[in-house]
Amino acid sequence: MLQPGIGCGHCVACLSGRDNECARYEVLGYQNRPGGYAEFVTVPIANLIPIPDRIDFVAAAAFPLTFLTAWHMLITRANLQRGEDVLVLAAGSGVGQAAIQIARRHGARVFATAGTDDKLARARQLGASEVINHTTQDLPAKLREFTNGRGVDVVVEHVGTATWDRSLRCLARSGRLVTCGATTGYDAKLDLRVLFVRQLSLLGSYMGRKAELLRAAQFFFAGELRPVVDRTYPLADAADAHRRLESREQFGKIILTA
Repeated sequence: MLQPGIGCGHCVACLSGRDNECARYEVLGYQNRPGGYAEFVTVPIANLIPIPDRIDFVAAAAFPLTFLTAWHMLITRANLQRGEDVLVLAAGSGVGQAAIQIARRHGARVFATAGTDDKLARARQLGASEVINHTTQDLPAKLREFTNGRGVDVVVEHVGTATWDRSLRCLARSGRLVTCGATTGYDAKLDLRVLFVRQLSLLGSYMGRKAELLRAAQFFFAGELRPVVDRTYPLADAADAHRRLESREQFGKIILTA
C-alpha cells in the first residue's frame, strides 16, 4: 500500500513528522508528480506500507488517500472529541464515506448528507445517525431539528462554494469547520460578525502525515475501518470511470486495475 503524499524527506517539517507541511510536498498522480494512472509507478521506499495477506490490492488502493485525508481533518485539525456531533457533507464521496467511519469510530454522533435515497441509506449503514437529502431538504433547518437547535461541533466540508454557506449555518457556537476541497468552486463569502460572535473556527486541511496513515491502517487491517469500493474498471476504461464520477452515481471509491 502506498502513502500517497511525498515530501523531500530532509526539511524540518519532514524530519519532525509533519511531511504534509513540506514546501516540496507532492501527491502521487497530481500536479508535478505523475503516475497515478500508470501501470507502474516509482515512489520513495519510505512510502511503502506492507499489508497483511488478507487485505486485497483493491481495498488497499481504496484506503490511503481518502482515509488519510479524513483522519487528518477530523482527528488532527478538528481535534474531534468523543460525544461531539459531526456533519459530513456528500456521504457518497471517498472522503465522505471515510469521515463517517472515522467519526463514528471515535465516539461521535454523525449526521450525513447525500443527494439520493439510496446513498442516504448507505450512509446510515456506515454509521450515520441521521441523514439529510441536500437536494430536497433544508440542510441547516433539518440539522438544527436533529440537534434541538444547537448545531454540530464539527463540519467536514469538501464541496466548496455550493455548500459553504449552509455548512457555516450548521455549526454550533464555538464549532469548527474543516475543509479540504473545493469541487464546486473556491469562492466563499463570510460574515465576519458571525465568525467572531459565534466564536467559530475555520480550519484548512491538506492530505495528512505518514504517521496518521499508519495509525488509521491499524484499524483498517483489524477490519474496523473499511473502504467502500463502488466499482472497479480496467485501466483501459478509465474514461468510463470518469463518466461515472461526473454523473455522481458512485458511492465510495472507483478503482482502476492494471
